[in-house]
Order: sequence, then C-alpha cells, then structure tokens
Amino acid sequence: MAQFDVYENPRLEARRTVPYVLDVQSGLLDHLSTRLVIPVFRVGARQAPVNLCPTLEIAGETLSLMPHLAAPVLARLLKKPVASLASRSGEVTAAMDAVLSGF
Repeated sequence: MAQFDVYENPRLEARRTVPYVLDVQSGLLDHLSTRLVIPVFRVGARQAPVNLCPTLEIAGETLSLMPHLAAPVLARLLKKPVASLASRSGEVTAAMDAVLSGF
C-alpha cells in the first residue's frame, strides 16, 4: 500500500456521499493491520473551509477531502487503488497540519 493512494470506500452504505478514502499513513507503518485514511466527500455533501478541505478530482468528479474526519481502517478492507494523490501530497499534508496545529 502506498501513501496517498485512493481507494473505494470500504463501507458500501456510505459510498453515496463518501465514495473514496485517501490513505495518508506513512510506509514506515506498513506492518500495522490498519491504515489511517481521510474520507473524500462529494462536493456539497458537507460544508467545510477550503484551506482545511481542499477540492480534488477523482475519476472526473470534483470531491472534497475531509482531514478532520481521518480514522483508521483495516488495511485488508482497502482493495486495489483507483488513483494516487501523490502529486498533491503537499496540499494533503497542509490540510492535516491544519487539523493538528490550526494553521
């Protein structure tokens, strides 16, 4: 599993509003059975500040990252990645920093 890979939300009942999750866990923790993921919401499903919740595009759809809702998920539930946001790692990290430090 790679940091910044995007997966379909393993919770089928939540996919309507949260179609994806973003793996933000460092590869240094690959030995753990869980991965820290950020839910990726459909735009309009939830309101949030843009600096905290950047918008992004996955499979042609505009979505919002919700880092303040990050949570662990069992790694075995994350199947094949559908995209990578490695090119946007700076924005993702900045959003996580905003959650942790308020900047």
